[in-house]
Amino acid sequence: KSFLNHTAYLSCYFPNSQKTDVKDLRVFWQKGAVEVVHEVYYGQEKHDNLSPKYINRTKMDMDKWTLQLLNAGIVDEGQYTCIIQHRDKGSPKVIHTSVCLLHIIANYSQPEIAWLHTGELKPNEYLSLSCSSSGGYPEPKQMTWLISQENTTYRLMRQMNVSQDAVTKLYNVTSKLNITVPTNTLTNISCFLHLGEQLGSLVSVPLGI
Repeated sequence: KSFLNHTAYLSCYFPNSQKTDVKDLRVFWQKGAVEVVHEVYYGQEKHDNLSPKYINRTKMDMDKWTLQLLNAGIVDEGQYTCIIQHRDKGSPKVIHTSVCLLHIIANYSQPEIAWLHTGELKPNEYLSLSCSSSGGYPEPKQMTWLISQENTTYRLMRQMNVSQDAVTKLYNVTSKLNITVPTNTLTNISCFLHLGEQLGSLVSVPLGI
C-alpha cells in the first residue's frame, strides 16, 4: 500500500543466498504483461525499454532489492513482477521472480453533517440531514448514522451516493437522513464513513439537537 503522491516501495524478495555479484545479474520490473518499469542490466541502469510513464520515476535499491516508485498515482495501481536473470555461460537464465500488488490510498476528508432544513424545528416534524466526505481512494464500504439519546444509541443504514472524479479518480460520498425531530431529549447525531477492515473509519463532529 502507498499513499497517493508518495513513494511506493516494491520488493523483489530476493535472498541472494549465493551472494551473486550484481554485474552478473539482469533485474527488471514490469507492470502487467507488457510495460517495463525499471531495468538494471548487469550492474548498469538501462532506460531503452522503459514505458514512457516510468522514466525518471523509479530507483532500485540493490542492497534491499527494492524498487522505489516516485509520486505514485491511482493509475499505478496493479500487479508488478520482478524478474532476475543470471548470466549463465552467455545465455541469461531466470533465477528468481516475484509479484507485488500495489494499492493506492488517499485520505478522505472528515465527514461533515449539513442541515437540509430551513426554518424553525418543530416537534414530530421531519428533520433532513446530509453527511459528506470527499477526495478519498479507494471506494469506501459504507456510511452509517449513529443516533444517541440518553442511555440509548442506535445505528441507521442509509444509501450512500458515490461519485468519482473523471480526472483525479478520487471519490466523493454523501448520505442523507430523515428523522423525526426529537422532543424533550438531547440527541447527538454522528456520521461514520467505513473505509474497510484495514483502513478503519472516520467520524463526523457530533450534531447536538
